[in-house]
Amino acid sequence: MNIIELNNVTKNYPLGNTTVHALRGIDLNISKGDLVSIIGPSGSGKTTLLNIIGCIDTPTSGSVKIEQQDISTLSDKKTTDLRLFKIGFIFQTFNLIPVLNVLENVEFPLLLMKKHSKDEIRNKSIKLLSEVGLQDHINHKPAELSGGQRQRVAIARALITEPSIILADEPTANLDSKTGEQILNIMKEINSKEHTTFIFSTHDHDVLKYAKRIIKIKDGVIDGEENQ
Repeated sequence: MNIIELNNVTKNYPLGNTTVHALRGIDLNISKGDLVSIIGPSGSGKTTLLNIIGCIDTPTSGSVKIEQQDISTLSDKKTTDLRLFKIGFIFQTFNLIPVLNVLENVEFPLLLMKKHSKDEIRNKSIKLLSEVGLQDHINHKPAELSGGQRQRVAIARALITEPSIILADEPTANLDSKTGEQILNIMKEINSKEHTTFIFSTHDHDVLKYAKRIIKIKDGVIDGEENQ
């Protein structure tokens, strides 16, 4: 079953007197439980594509379906709920809240959902932080952590709502190669155990060995695809 379907998606941005054609007609289907790497040079459209899949941005034309729902038909509230309940984000800049400690950063999405008791939220967050190796750092603020540790917090925060899809934009860009490898192994293990669909963008060819499927993008169009 396809969990994501894009049909002839374009995205244009005005830039002064010109228009930037970031995406130029993307057709893409992604199956539930897939582990997909979108690879391409800087400016190729990778981040724009992830933002559209993640309902952070909207296409200029074309259709996007998430779990069979055409996102263009959703109200603002339903779109917000889709992002909160179905999609997890891992950003290359981590996007952690600096005034909150590790535990509070991970708890935050569950608090927004307003479905769980405080004890349930705390226990679930501690368990997940233990799984990513941060059980001894739950009271630290982001500024007190290494880049790899902050990315592990970001992964835990993305996973805490048990989303169907996790989008990772250049998740190893700010990490050394050893730490980046550890982060990717965590993602691969979660994909294998939980069948969570992962899509990560990268321009690093060393990342490709972790993907089941590689989609090459260049100048806003899909320039090739391979399975492995």
